[in-house]
Amino acid sequence: MKVLRTVAEIQAYTAELKKAGKTIVLCEGEDKRVVEAASIIVKEGISKIILVGNKEECEKVAPGVDLSGVQIVDPATSPDADKYAELLYKAREGKINKKTGAPEYADVAAAKAYILKDRTMFGALILKAGDADGFVSGACHSTANTLRPGLQVIKTAPGIKTVSSSFIMVAPECGNKYIPEGVALLADCAINIEPSAEELADIAVATADTAKKIGGIEPRVAMLSFSTKGSGNDDKFFKSVPKVQEAVKLAQEKAPDLALDGEFQFDAAVAPEVGELKAPGSKVAGHANVFVFPNINAGNIGYKIAQRMGGWMAIGPVCQGFAKPLNDLSRGCNVDDIVATVAVTALQA
Repeated sequence: MKVLRTVAEIQAYTAELKKAGKTIVLCEGEDKRVVEAASIIVKEGISKIILVGNKEECEKVAPGVDLSGVQIVDPATSPDADKYAELLYKAREGKINKKTGAPEYADVAAAKAYILKDRTMFGALILKAGDADGFVSGACHSTANTLRPGLQVIKTAPGIKTVSSSFIMVAPECGNKYIPEGVALLADCAINIEPSAEELADIAVATADTAKKIGGIEPRVAMLSFSTKGSGNDDKFFKSVPKVQEAVKLAQEKAPDLALDGEFQFDAAVAPEVGELKAPGSKVAGHANVFVFPNINAGNIGYKIAQRMGGWMAIGPVCQGFAKPLNDLSRGCNVDDIVATVAVTALQA
């Protein structure tokens, strides 16, 4: 399987994954791509799989797919439903529904009724209970619907304020002269809509950590803008340039040993000849492999251009900051994307 070899090349961890035997929950057994990916993942030994869904439904959407070795969990018949309902009730006890003014869940029975209808929440509770090591969803659910259970029941890791995401971008077979490692990370393309300077700094440091631990590269982080070192400004409109400039300072304070600089236009960040011209003396300009966008508009558009027009494989979004590994898929994902995201999640576990 080509994607599995690519992930192994990025991390050289395939053997370790097989030995570790991590269990990842996939929440969308009603989706053909997810069912096919579950079969491949188990056969390749990337991880064990809990597939949330109805067995007959899974077989119907993906006829002929071998699901031996895949643990299918139907919320309606699961013996653990009461345990998960209790977990949800305790995690949300005292929380008020803003629309109704009433408690989110009046009692454990109300929590159970909810999780029997919401497979994404059910999957998150499997993770919360320690019955799985990681969680992947989003093939047929929005990012908001996928991440909400994570924020509500998994919550953030100790000391972490900003949950963010990054895409691990893998170059096409022909390679790319600007990214000799063949791997780059783009952030935040999926979660934070208009991050503050403080949040951008958190995103930069977290993405650098993901680049090193999961991407297998030594991060060189570029904080992106339409301006390079003060060449432009938008003070009359959004004040995004000073925001990025402040984020650079904050990130450098948070991680003084990290190779990080900005603000850069993309060409100044990635092309040596442009970086030398526009930002002489910078150790990052012209050599970046981690790119932090000023907002989700730029980030989401950017990664999809690289993926669809440039032929780069997009793994992720890889979520950063949760207490346990939880990752979101793009609804435009294919089977290979799901397999790769599960591999990354197993590496995080």
